[in-house]
Amino acid sequence: MTLYRPMDVVGRVPRLRGLLGEADCDALLVTRLVNIRYLTGFTGSAALLLVRPDGVLFVTDGRYRDQSVIELGEAGVEAEILVGLTAGKQKEHLQGAAAGVARLGLEAGGVTWAQQRKFDADWFPDAELVPTEGLAEGLRKVKDAGEVDRMADAAAIADAALAKVRHRLADGLTEEQFALELDLEMRRGGATGPSFETIVASGPNGAKPHHRPSRRRIERRELVVVDFGAVVDGYCSDMTRTLCVGGPASGTAQRMVDVVAESQRAGVEAVRAGVEGKAVDGACRDVIAEAGWADAFLHSTGHGVGLEIHEDPRVASTSTDTLVAGHVVTVEPGVYLADHGGVRIEDTMVVTEDGCRILTNAPKELTVS
Repeated sequence: MTLYRPMDVVGRVPRLRGLLGEADCDALLVTRLVNIRYLTGFTGSAALLLVRPDGVLFVTDGRYRDQSVIELGEAGVEAEILVGLTAGKQKEHLQGAAAGVARLGLEAGGVTWAQQRKFDADWFPDAELVPTEGLAEGLRKVKDAGEVDRMADAAAIADAALAKVRHRLADGLTEEQFALELDLEMRRGGATGPSFETIVASGPNGAKPHHRPSRRRIERRELVVVDFGAVVDGYCSDMTRTLCVGGPASGTAQRMVDVVAESQRAGVEAVRAGVEGKAVDGACRDVIAEAGWADAFLHSTGHGVGLEIHEDPRVASTSTDTLVAGHVVTVEPGVYLADHGGVRIEDTMVVTEDGCRILTNAPKELTVS
């Protein structure tokens, strides 16, 4: 069993509580399960968390009566845990705990219009509901040592899985079959699953950045974009490699590979604490533009990774984020040409004060023999 450094779960609610005043609310109702997991260690599928200045109420249903006690206890989180077998009972628990709260914050990105109306008219009629944005998500940007350990393990599992199956590209598999074999190897390696639907895009399909694996057979001498990741203890990895059985069929395809590889190196070299996300994007984009393919780079350069496969900070031309030590981001430039397919090369890395530590270390060698 892999040993990870501990995560500082117990310190997260106090840090969140310290943000309530700035958000102009007296308490916060956390409804996004990913944020509840981050704040408490709870991994179930149903919970609500009320963070007050003087305490925390965790509400779930009967399925998680025992699991919630165990997981919050293991994380060291002090919270009152109440079980409501019905939505009505859960409402009563929260109403009692929210009594006297004048301004109750809601997660604007995690509450539907129907839920907001229900909370306003029925659940918390005496409180003014305040929309908040990015409170828990802002805390999640900087990973602690335990989080990085889990993501490094997820990346290593993905590295090993690709090493075991990449030769199978030469065996005439379909995109679907290769994706399945890759997913299976990640599970065998210890992943709880893929961090998103694995992308295998061969030949002309490679020109679609988020192509879903099809029954198309992978042919020799065509580019194959493989984008995948593993999940370990809730934390994701993300990596893309472009492969080719026997070498590219055209000089243009080879040039695409060379340009994207140069672009990706430039982006990785730009990553360090204090650098703006848009500057990293620009470093990648400048290389591809100089090659004459600016319009063929169809997406942003990267994104944060953690409990979700796409989270803050953003690495894009429109990003307002500045990288700090402990951010985990991807750098994944690409070129997509309908007549030649696509090329994308991606690594996930931890930002450090003087550069970055790359977590995804599968070889970038193009040719599969």
